[in-house]
Amino acid sequence: IPSFAQQLAEIEVGEREPVLRVGNLDVARDFTDVRDMVRAYRLALVAGAPGEVYNLGRGRSMRIADMVDELVGLCRVPVQTIVDPGLLRSSDVPRQEADTRRFTALTGWQPRIAWHTTLHDTLEYWREKVGGRRQSAISN
Repeated sequence: IPSFAQQLAEIEVGEREPVLRVGNLDVARDFTDVRDMVRAYRLALVAGAPGEVYNLGRGRSMRIADMVDELVGLCRVPVQTIVDPGLLRSSDVPRQEADTRRFTALTGWQPRIAWHTTLHDTLEYWREKVGGRRQSAISN
C-alpha cells in the first residue's frame, strides 16, 4: 500500500507518468492498519503468554486488484494500471488471511480503523512527503 500510495502521490505532482505498475492483482492479502497492529502488539505483550503464538491481522483478505482500484480512485488525476511482468512472482500464494480467533478470544482485540481510512491516510502521508520533497527542491 505505501509503495502504491507513493507512486500515486508522485504521479499527482508530475514526477512520474500516470501509470501505476503492479504485479499479480488476483492474489488476496489480509491488510491491517499499522495503528491497529501496534495496539495488537501491545495487547500481546500485556495479555499474551510467553512462548505462545498468536496470529494478528484483520482476519479477512482483500484482492490486490480491489485495493489498487480503491487507492487509484482516491487519486486526483487519472491513472492507468498496468501489470508489469517483472513484478510477477511465480511463488505468489493466492490468498493469505490471518486466523485471529485465538488472539481475539484472549484479548477482545478487533481492528478499529476503517479500511478506507487506512488508504486515505497512507495516500495523504505520501502526498505530504512528496510535496515537501518537491518544495525543498524548488527552494534550493
